[in-house]
Amino acid sequence: MDNRTYKKRTLFLIAYLVFALLPIYWMVNMSFKTNEEILSSFTLWPAEFTWANYKTIFTDPSWYSGYINSLIYVGINTVISLTVALPAAYAFSRYRFLGDKHVFFWLLTNRMTPPAVFLLPFFQLYTTLGLMDTHIAVAMAHLLFNVPLAVWILEGFMSGIPREIDETAYIDGYSFPRFFFTIFLPLIKAGVGVAAFFCFMFSWVELLLARTLTSVNAKPIVATMTRTVSASGMDWATLAAAGVLTIVPGAIVIWFVRHYIAKGFAMGRV
Repeated sequence: MDNRTYKKRTLFLIAYLVFALLPIYWMVNMSFKTNEEILSSFTLWPAEFTWANYKTIFTDPSWYSGYINSLIYVGINTVISLTVALPAAYAFSRYRFLGDKHVFFWLLTNRMTPPAVFLLPFFQLYTTLGLMDTHIAVAMAHLLFNVPLAVWILEGFMSGIPREIDETAYIDGYSFPRFFFTIFLPLIKAGVGVAAFFCFMFSWVELLLARTLTSVNAKPIVATMTRTVSASGMDWATLAAAGVLTIVPGAIVIWFVRHYIAKGFAMGRV
């Protein structure tokens, strides 16, 4: 690579990083301002630095309860998604049965379907069962999209593990549960990390189902952020602070699974 090409790539990378990070910086910048300053002037940093917006979120139950609700149903959904997807992915990777490819394709079509298609059936079902405005309602609804994605990712990782490992374990007297949890699962921990990350992120940012299936007790933060309009107008400063705090959980998850995500891309399954 000659020096000119290297400089061009460096400049392109810098321009891309500035373009990608500018909205995040601007949101952080707004979160430390007052609404009056946001609406009255254009400044690259706060003229009057304030923590009042973050204090509002951490002290107002209508705000911080949204984060708690989101973490609860996202955690439930991620655990259930992986619990269901692991044995299903193992079956697809190790066995051949009538219609296996068609069933696998059908799972992926569920992931491709817009959430609005399932909104009315879920609403009527949960109303009948008395599950409206509960954490389990949103968690179960998100399974429809996260389980197919988790199965697809995990099947790719499992198919990369030689079948001889299974046969050797059975010859050595391992039961299937013991083999799966002590030998097989550690071999695909990268795939489990990648699947958990995508399940977490979809459930964390999904708005339509979460907003429709909840009202008060289980209302997530994404729904709370859409209801910041009052008689005095939009509360831009508090909304910016809430946006910053919404990014934090996803950033933490990405930090812990970043190596697994890179491996997933390398294997062509993400």
